[in-house]
Amino acid sequence: MNLFLDTANIDEIKKVHELGLLDGITTNPSIIAKSGRKFTEVIKEITSIVEGPVSAEVLATDAPTMIKEGLELAAIAKNIVVKVPLIPEGIKAVVEFTKRGIATNVTLCFTANQALLAAKAGATFISPFVGRLDDIGYDGLELITEIRDIYDNYGIDTQILAASVRHPIHFKEVALRGADCVTLPYSVFEMLFKHPLTDSGLAKFVEDAKKLTW
Repeated sequence: MNLFLDTANIDEIKKVHELGLLDGITTNPSIIAKSGRKFTEVIKEITSIVEGPVSAEVLATDAPTMIKEGLELAAIAKNIVVKVPLIPEGIKAVVEFTKRGIATNVTLCFTANQALLAAKAGATFISPFVGRLDDIGYDGLELITEIRDIYDNYGIDTQILAASVRHPIHFKEVALRGADCVTLPYSVFEMLFKHPLTDSGLAKFVEDAKKLTW
């Protein structure tokens, strides 16, 4: 399962990149707005650090403007993935991007039906929002299972990019259910390393090591 970071924070990106674990980045307008910097400036800097896919979202909600913005984003770097909302106008734009060979990430997916429509349009990635479904009393993880089953039924190549992942259990479960990729906030990524037995075990090793000679 490929590991993406869901952030526009350059320091966070560099930290995970230095570990050798970073496969890509996802961003959205809300995340970039928090940086207080220009949209394209942030995207350019991220693509200068990360070699894998970098999702940059269009800001428009009509297909012609989405296509215009998407073409401008795709021109920034070869690893840009144009992120498009899962609405009819967005699907129109995805069809056009697919014709032009431009990678896409269809976001705000909350049903298996939506995921199938995005795949038929040629989406490179589909982003089901696990945590947001949990927030309203639905089983977000079950959506990953449903999409995996449908895509496997028809040999669909669209990659399932599990999004809105809130904690390590989500991370484990989307892996078990066959997500191709997962995108995480940096805070959740840090939690993946943590276990009290790891901490206590290391403390014991360090203490015993003081008794050894090299």
